[in-house]
Amino acid sequence: MSKRLRVAVVGAGAAGLCAARHVLALQHAFDPPVVYELTAQVGGTWVYEERVGCYDNGHPIHSSMYRNLRTNLPKEVMMFPDFPFDPLLPSFLPHQEVLRYLQSYSQHYGVTPHIRFETAVEEVKPVTMETGEGKVTWEVTSSGGRYGRRTETFDAVFICTGHYSDPYLPSIPGLEHFKDATHSIPVSGAVSLLEMALIGYHGRAVCKTALKETSAAAVVILSHGKPPLAFPLPPQVRQAPPVRQVLKDGGVEFGDGSVTHPQVLLLCTGYSFSYPFLSGASLGLQVEPHLVSPLYKQLLPPAWPSLFIIGICKIICPFPHFHTQVQFALAVLEGTVLLPSCAEMEAEVRREADRKLMEGVQPRHLLKMDSDQWGYYRTLASMGGFSPLPPVIQSLYEEVWRQRRRDPQKYRQINYRLVTDTQWEILELQPDRETNGERETER
Repeated sequence: MSKRLRVAVVGAGAAGLCAARHVLALQHAFDPPVVYELTAQVGGTWVYEERVGCYDNGHPIHSSMYRNLRTNLPKEVMMFPDFPFDPLLPSFLPHQEVLRYLQSYSQHYGVTPHIRFETAVEEVKPVTMETGEGKVTWEVTSSGGRYGRRTETFDAVFICTGHYSDPYLPSIPGLEHFKDATHSIPVSGAVSLLEMALIGYHGRAVCKTALKETSAAAVVILSHGKPPLAFPLPPQVRQAPPVRQVLKDGGVEFGDGSVTHPQVLLLCTGYSFSYPFLSGASLGLQVEPHLVSPLYKQLLPPAWPSLFIIGICKIICPFPHFHTQVQFALAVLEGTVLLPSCAEMEAEVRREADRKLMEGVQPRHLLKMDSDQWGYYRTLASMGGFSPLPPVIQSLYEEVWRQRRRDPQKYRQINYRLVTDTQWEILELQPDRETNGERETER
């Protein structure tokens, strides 16, 4: 490598902090990164915000966090492998502790001084290509913050904006007839509600928060198309098939013909991929980047080996996932990993997609990794020449999954401790207490 490379990182959530931390660790190969962050603090999706809409500066509020959330993964599985949580904390944490952890991570590795807060990225585009080496230079145009509007050039760009900011709104006939249908609400304002309908399978994670914040007599209807939940639900919660339509009087008709008149229709239908600063036209794509088929090694478009979208797939353990992907991406930039040809990578993408489709995976779930993730991590580490995740992470995850299936109301009372890279142990059980919320940290 003849000169040090300049890297831009878009987003200062967990993935962006991880990218910047590893760039800073390779000073022989990279200049200090420039990290663009839309808000005034680090943390990304782990920043709780009561408000909805826009901040005072006009930037959109992207928080998908809810007030009483606790993680559904233990900190021993969630953590970055090189930066453990405080061992005195319980295994299952409130979201405030995760945010404090990310703030400490940023400070410990010296990332914070390289973050441009309250700065919006308007456009990321390739501007030159040396066809002999296949090298691309990128222009990043940003606005706001102390630098105002400016355009800068980088050798590589890490997209670390996550995919929990653009709510997916389903097509439900007659939805316009329900004035209080929303994708997210401050549930703390729902104390007087008597009936709430949660639409979508993700609504199961909101149920307890809704029950905690509504009146004791409130009825919560969980409407989804999955098999009925097998574990006991609170008496005021009932399951219903998917919504067929919303009637003109605001009634909600379900697939079995039953009708209810909830005060709130909460759409728990997940989020869409959204990269408004990337243009399909500038990348030579016939569709926008978020519509591209699964990416080679799940993190880079084959035709652009210096543009990395970290965490685009549906993952199990987000922080270890970012830790592994980022190191592989930097190995590509350093030249440690020599990528196959574009044609070979596209062919592998097609084979992988065809395999999943043959197994019955729906097209919209092609980026879900499930149990394939563990082998994926080992492959990246082997190719990139860095240490793989310790086997204890997979082992403990699988144990927690068993506990969760056995008793979803109490599995978070258990504390764990990692003993070695291959062994964990159970510590004392926490007293039985009500759980307020659950975060889908399997991302």
